[in-house]
Amino acid sequence: MRKCFAIIFILFINSGLKAQKFSPVNQNATPGVKKVLNLLYEIKGRYILSGQQNYNSDRNLFSDSAKSITGKYPAIWGSDFINWGDKDLGPQIVEEAIKKSKEGYLITLMWHEGKPTDEPPYDFEKNVKGKMTDAEWVELITPGTTLNKKWLGQIDVVAGYLKQLSDAGVTVLWRPYHEMNGVWFWWGNRKGDNGISKLWKMMYDRYTNYFHLNNLLWVWGANGLRDIPYDEAYDYKDFYPGANYVDILGADIYHFDYEQKDYNELLKLANGKPIALTETGELPKPEILKVQPEWTWFMVWTSWLWTDNTHDRVKEIYNLPQTLNHDEVSAKLDSIK
Repeated sequence: MRKCFAIIFILFINSGLKAQKFSPVNQNATPGVKKVLNLLYEIKGRYILSGQQNYNSDRNLFSDSAKSITGKYPAIWGSDFINWGDKDLGPQIVEEAIKKSKEGYLITLMWHEGKPTDEPPYDFEKNVKGKMTDAEWVELITPGTTLNKKWLGQIDVVAGYLKQLSDAGVTVLWRPYHEMNGVWFWWGNRKGDNGISKLWKMMYDRYTNYFHLNNLLWVWGANGLRDIPYDEAYDYKDFYPGANYVDILGADIYHFDYEQKDYNELLKLANGKPIALTETGELPKPEILKVQPEWTWFMVWTSWLWTDNTHDRVKEIYNLPQTLNHDEVSAKLDSIK
């Protein structure tokens, strides 16, 4: 009898943990932020939102392609504040994000930030994928230094665009410093309290407490784990800034690398918070989604929709009973308080 009671108690505790909902990490979050986060908790383990990343220069090319292939628009529209040269396309991104939000899409934005040791325009291979010395990193995270001030200048520009979105009532799934557990970006592979976790917290503090950007949901999007020489991505936990700074955890997964052990490790780290496929190349097969049901969205990266997925695969995933596309998520959002 005692053993039976213990089992029932454990099941009760586990079900409570599964059903647990966390408030936004920003205590002053807007009603829109709370609504989107509530949606993610409502669908967690039951549905998955479709998403598509677009170039910042061609704002709808790949979302339109998804519609052409499947007859349905994705639920999430994504773009990137990356500076491809000497032209800042931030104003166009803001304009399109406002339009898409009014049309009922969820908005996710990220940023391939230029290495602040250099001046723009930022070359992708030499700068964004460049390296910082340990001494430069220490200077970067030390308030008042020249490099720290340059970094503030960079992030303040993007804060201005996010403020415009806030003023327009747009909730943003904000995904900075993505793939930070990988070795390829200048912010990558910086472990420990003074690594990328420190820089993340600095941005969070600047955006939340200085600019009062209360329209952001903070999405920590690591890379799927891998041990390819010179292209490694290391354990999630070594780069995680903590539950007080992250609303949603994610993984960028390419080449069908949907390892169950990696999924389980991310779930463990999330500890009840939503997880997402923050970037995908090849869409997950239905049998993967069956054993990995906690993903709350997928976002196909730009032209990978064409180059690495057959039309049949795209149609199959968009038409799964558990996939929520634009029309369904727009209706669900309207029903959530």
